[in-house]
Amino acid sequence: MAELTPMKRQYNEIKSQYSDCLLFFRLGDFYEMFDEDAIVASRELELALTTRDRNVENPEERTPMCGVPYHSCEAYIARLIAKGYKVAICEQTEDPALAKGLVSREVIRIITPGTVTESSMLEEGRSNYACSVYLDETAGAVSFCDVSTGEFCVAGFDKAPVTHILNELGRFQPREAILSTGAAENEELRSFLTKKLDCLIENGDGRFDYMKSAARVCEQFHAPDIDSLGLADDSAAVCAAGGLLSYIIETQKFDISHINTLDVFSAGRFMELDYATRRNLELTENLRTGEKKGSLLWVLDKTKTPMGGRLLRAWTERPLLSPVAIKRRLAAVQELYSDNVARGEIIEILRNIGDIQRLVGRAVYGTANGRDLLALGNYCAALPALSKLLEGKQSLMLRKIAETDPVSHISELIMRAICDEPPFSVREGGILRKGFSEEVDSLRNVRDNGAQMVSMLEQRERERTGIKKLKVGYNRVFGYYIDIPRSFSENVPKEYIRRQTLSTSERFVTDELKELENTLLTAKDRLAELEFRFFEEVRLRVASEVGKIQTVADAIAELDALCSLAEVAVRNGYTMPEVDLSGTLSITAGRHPVVEQTQRDTLFVPNDTFMNISDDRVAIITGPNMAGKSTYMRQTALIVLMAQMGSFVPAKSALIGIVDRVFTRIGASDDLAGGRSTFMVEMIEVADILKYATGSSLIILDEIGRGTSTYDGMAIARAVLEFCADRKKLGAKTLFATHYHELSALEGALEGVRNYSITAKKRGSDLIFLRKIVRGAADDSYGIEVAKLAGVPDSVILRAKSCLKELESGPQAAVSKQESPDAQLSFSDFGSNEITGRLRDIDLDTLTPIEAMNLLYELKKKVDAC
Repeated sequence: MAELTPMKRQYNEIKSQYSDCLLFFRLGDFYEMFDEDAIVASRELELALTTRDRNVENPEERTPMCGVPYHSCEAYIARLIAKGYKVAICEQTEDPALAKGLVSREVIRIITPGTVTESSMLEEGRSNYACSVYLDETAGAVSFCDVSTGEFCVAGFDKAPVTHILNELGRFQPREAILSTGAAENEELRSFLTKKLDCLIENGDGRFDYMKSAARVCEQFHAPDIDSLGLADDSAAVCAAGGLLSYIIETQKFDISHINTLDVFSAGRFMELDYATRRNLELTENLRTGEKKGSLLWVLDKTKTPMGGRLLRAWTERPLLSPVAIKRRLAAVQELYSDNVARGEIIEILRNIGDIQRLVGRAVYGTANGRDLLALGNYCAALPALSKLLEGKQSLMLRKIAETDPVSHISELIMRAICDEPPFSVREGGILRKGFSEEVDSLRNVRDNGAQMVSMLEQRERERTGIKKLKVGYNRVFGYYIDIPRSFSENVPKEYIRRQTLSTSERFVTDELKELENTLLTAKDRLAELEFRFFEEVRLRVASEVGKIQTVADAIAELDALCSLAEVAVRNGYTMPEVDLSGTLSITAGRHPVVEQTQRDTLFVPNDTFMNISDDRVAIITGPNMAGKSTYMRQTALIVLMAQMGSFVPAKSALIGIVDRVFTRIGASDDLAGGRSTFMVEMIEVADILKYATGSSLIILDEIGRGTSTYDGMAIARAVLEFCADRKKLGAKTLFATHYHELSALEGALEGVRNYSITAKKRGSDLIFLRKIVRGAADDSYGIEVAKLAGVPDSVILRAKSCLKELESGPQAAVSKQESPDAQLSFSDFGSNEITGRLRDIDLDTLTPIEAMNLLYELKKKVDAC
């Protein structure tokens, strides 16, 4: 084994401290990787695998290595992060020119999926969260942070914590999760994070100690104690927040003062939506491809700024529960909706504003360059123009935006300091504007006009000495010198210092010439160093105002999101809903916001909805497949969510009584990896709905019970329907679509139940869907006609019609003609209670084995005779 070099020993020592990361080790202009890291990186990044010690005869003893240029490393790191790796950046921490021996190095940052801050690795309109989950025997909590913007929030739960935490995880969809011991041992939680969210999991080890967490949280958010942050009675939330901060501080290793506001999610502030409901309603991504297109957010998002897009996404995922907060948002949308001119001018200004939140974040942790600061200054400078356009607006939200401090002093500082086209690098000069620093301008003059300055000194010396053949020259040995012919030796001034004597001339230096030489030879390096120092002062000045700049960013984001909702309302013909606590849901001519945009070649048929908490709690909806039952139910739920997020809605009019939660059980899906059939998945979702819904919830149930036998399915469907309708048990507003027409008999039998159906007309053998909801139950499901529309072969359709006639003429006849060997039978199918009675009379405790055999033989004969 060859002896390790000092550099390789240094590498091994640092790598041992970051064994779970790929170590990017800075060597000159490259980040190098060695050993197993090199093998992994070469495979994942498709890089050539090389070695430094080719002189080692045994190939197995050679050290594998590969590298990437430091100036283009972001693209490579992004690919590794996307594959779930963590990358530790190891930099040279001293100037190689000044180092004595081996250059010192240390890890300056760890980049992980949840702590990425580089814009090239982030999606503009989507937050990038890291989270921590804390669970103990009595409570649980979850905390989220977007390091790139400084957003930080926490929520604690003392009842059914795992369920609530799963809902929050589904809402935020973090890229990385740090788990406490209790959370790491919860298989449901781990499975959800890895399989549903594709989230990287880290074990938190000792990060969640309460006392350390409390101290860390108070220090980060400048609070005297936990009580002042609203966490007095929530130790689990304190541990979750402290654990997450610990991880961020450890991995980032830089100033995180932009994380300065703790948002505590208290009960009753936002509507909680479970993962199934978010997916079924396609709030932010469609079910088929997982893309934004085809979702509610796709329809509503006309934002122009990255932070506005992120905020609108958050509003979509977190509907409000307070009528006051909802009306405040609606009032702002209404004013922008009514003023087309002002809205248009605001949108034009917003088009030119970039990501202030992430730019100020980079300024705080020291990675912002000149281009970043210049952009930040330009973006902040747009606020006064926006404020002017909001003059005279009455809504509280718009007035607050108009009154936001525009931080003009920061914009002016940046504009005064940074030139119009700064270079990418901050250490090579050319970044400051002319006039910002006299010293910098002087050095630039020296750098750019050095030859002219030498010429001017030469001319002055000629005139002073009277030696017309005096010349100023330069070589690498002596530097700058004054060359005088030997015939003029008597005229040489006393202050001239002789450096060299030649056969025809002598060479001298003066103090002035030495000073000029020093200035010329060091001007470039001094200039770069001085510009960097001034740039750092500007950056630190910007970072010191992070709170005010974040307020500007938040104001612009709010205005952008409000303008987007107003613009969509104008384009799509939405109306302003009324929102109250009445519990009534009254929608006139409601439309599905997504379907009407994706099917523009077809006229969308609007429908009314009326539900309340007394006589119209449950709507049983029957009708053919493909007629629009699911669309109608989804559109009702989406209109409710849109109203409670503060948006106008696709309807002629709408009165929305606040609902605390929306639940959906729609569609068929299985979980084969988890060993769950379609029916089991359906029942688990139904169980969760019945467990967590309240009388103020809205429940959407689509064809409950279809995944099992007809009678079992109908029994389950009826029992669930009765439970939802019963005020003593639940009494929630419920839309219940079914093909079990027998359930329509519950209208009149159960209080608050009403029958509705989707109309369809049969013209000959063709079926025409009218898409209209009417009172009363459907008379047929038209299943065979729908199968024909779907393209099922005619021979199958004809056979199906024949089978249907046989079944309608009597089930016994149909069964006797072709009995399925696997059919499930019950004793009631035999038309007699004799066998049941015989079994009921038997005392199994006294039955001998031979008597049991005789009894079984007797019963078998009776079954055969039936």
